[in-house]
Amino acid sequence: MDKVRITIDGIPVEVPANYTVLQAAKYANIEIPTLCYLEEINEIGACRLCVVEIKGVRNLQASCVYPVSDGMEIFTNTPRVREARRSNLELILSAHDRSCLTCVRSGNCELQELSRKFGIDEIRFMGENIKYPKDDSSPSIVRDPNKCVLCRRCVATCNNVQNVFAIGMVNRGFKTIVAPSFGRSLNDSPCISCGQCIEACPVGAIYEKDHTKMVYDALLDEKKYVVVQTAPAVRVALGEEFGMPYGSIVTGKMVSALKRLGFDKVFDTDFAADLTIIEEGNELLKRINEGGKLPMITSCSPGWINYCERYYPEFIENLSTCKSPHMMMGAIIKSYFAEKEGIDPKDIFVVSIMPCTAKKYEIDRPQMMTDGIKDVDAVLTTRELARMIKQSGIDFVNLPDSEYDNPLGESSGAGVIFGATGGVMEAALRTVADIVEGKDIENFEYKEVRGLEGIREANINIGGKEIKVAIANGTGNAKKLLDKIKNGEAEYHFIEVMGCPGGCIMGGGQPIHNPNEKELVRNKRLNAIYEADKDLPIRKSHKNPMITKLYEEFLISPLGEKSHHLLHTSYSKKELYPMND
Repeated sequence: MDKVRITIDGIPVEVPANYTVLQAAKYANIEIPTLCYLEEINEIGACRLCVVEIKGVRNLQASCVYPVSDGMEIFTNTPRVREARRSNLELILSAHDRSCLTCVRSGNCELQELSRKFGIDEIRFMGENIKYPKDDSSPSIVRDPNKCVLCRRCVATCNNVQNVFAIGMVNRGFKTIVAPSFGRSLNDSPCISCGQCIEACPVGAIYEKDHTKMVYDALLDEKKYVVVQTAPAVRVALGEEFGMPYGSIVTGKMVSALKRLGFDKVFDTDFAADLTIIEEGNELLKRINEGGKLPMITSCSPGWINYCERYYPEFIENLSTCKSPHMMMGAIIKSYFAEKEGIDPKDIFVVSIMPCTAKKYEIDRPQMMTDGIKDVDAVLTTRELARMIKQSGIDFVNLPDSEYDNPLGESSGAGVIFGATGGVMEAALRTVADIVEGKDIENFEYKEVRGLEGIREANINIGGKEIKVAIANGTGNAKKLLDKIKNGEAEYHFIEVMGCPGGCIMGGGQPIHNPNEKELVRNKRLNAIYEADKDLPIRKSHKNPMITKLYEEFLISPLGEKSHHLLHTSYSKKELYPMND
């Protein structure tokens, strides 16, 4: 790659010729503040906090979009630059709802941090502010325009990464806001509840619908038997909320914290992930052997399901009929577990701890009820659980490790890797291969389906038959993959789609970090997922003895009558704008 020689604050640096000034400064270990910048997603120079002085150029330039050139001299810390950045920050603050003490992002807000760095102790520019109502129409996400800084990061993420186009810039001038088009609410927009906008937002302008009060109320209700389950990806991210290194595996501490919070039973959603693989693996084999609808597409990601129903309804028949793992777990808790314990299912309150905001939408689907009873009653994101632990005065970092409760607390490594993109595919292949081959295959790590590329394809030989698979990492890549199939450019037997780029480890309900550290965070969590898999004695779903026991005592057989009643569901076409229904 061609390189150029430049000077930044008197430091000579040689950088690639296609770098921006911001990238060059980062390479030279010089920090330039940003607010609207998301690398390769939102590079628009809107906030003007990253301005720099360039020798020979009259005006200050936004470093995030200004290209380097040979011999360029750059100054990032002159009085003129400092004053411009401070003034621009004060202008942003002048139109901001500064109720920081009651904001969900207080202490983890980029605007707050920038204000501290610049020593802002007063706002010189005070003018009229328009007070907008909060949009809490969605079952998953709340939008507060009063805290929006118009950085457009959420818009770029929703449109360019996820290809959902639920929000955009509305109105003009001083009245500009980020909102769905034509005055619609989020609930009446194409929003799929993935929550990636929340992860992109630098402030508290968009956040998850809070279920903590609902859970506290259930814990205090003596008539309720409150059961909690935890998703695979939560265990490799929760520790970050307590200052632990990225990707710390905190399974045992998390279980201890949940027991101290007062839950009657703490179960592992990984158990239900194993159960999902048994049902889904058998469903795949049935479709292949009996001429069913192919390719079969995974149905574990509710954000992806929402996207499919709205944007690609022609692929609904391709979706696996399996419920997602936590919904399966809820159904099993309120049937099998309730029967064993002699508890009326109506008295059981099931809480799911999830890395995902779309799960909040999922639990209210009419199809996610069994005999008139909701499978799952409340969903807490990783962030919400952390808030409950902090509110309860629990010293999370120093907690001893505890074990999940039986009979629904034992799981395999295959269940754990559900948390990463490609994990559902690999878990399914581990079981399907053993079923087809009729033996315990020793080489069961399908590394060809691992990775963070947008789309991955592989041909897997099982029992002399070539199985063509694909993995779409995020809904934007799902669109590309489905378009290829529609255009006759590709054929597959099995497709995994994760609604969030990176999979559940980077879900919309996970701890929020500076976007410049996103790649590091993702890689640490990803490595932790596979480390947790390797640490378990059982690494194939069908080898889980509690799964075997569940079928022997209750479900009888995969895809059987009882399994179909409890563990399978259906989906239907949804309009992009529900108000038009």
